[in-house]
This record gives sequence, C-alpha cells and structure tokens, in this order.
Amino acid sequence: MELIHSGVNNVVCTQPFGCLPNHIVGKGVIKEIRHQYPESNIIAVDYDPGASEVNQLNRIKLMLATAQSNLDKDQKNKK
Repeated sequence: MELIHSGVNNVVCTQPFGCLPNHIVGKGVIKEIRHQYPESNIIAVDYDPGASEVNQLNRIKLMLATAQSNLDKDQKNKK
C-alpha cells in the first residue's frame, strides 16, 4: 500500500513457489488492495528454479499490457 500511496500502481510481487504463508496471506492481501484501490495493477509471480519461465514472462507481459492500457485511458481522460 505504501507504493500505491506514493503513486506506484503497477507492482510485481515475486514469491518463492513453496512459500505457503505468502500464497495464502499475500494473495488475500492483494485481493483486498485491488478492492480498496481499483487503479492498482498487482500480480504475484511464483519464482522457483523449477517454475516455467514462459509462464512467469507471460504473467509479467500481461501486467505490463494492463499498465499500458490504463495509461492510455488516463491520457485520454486528461484531454
């Protein structure tokens, strides 16, 4: 939330694949942050040596595409 309060709406939360507390608490917190701050664009990416790099990159690319779309909308609204 500190990042959002300082103007950073796009956040990638990297987490170790086997970290159960982060999977449960972290993802629950992300859901609530998205609810309270609809402009936030947050994703959780599991990072593990055995994790699929393609899946990780695709999730990050999707987050960046959403960030670009949000930026385009903001610029249109300012005109």
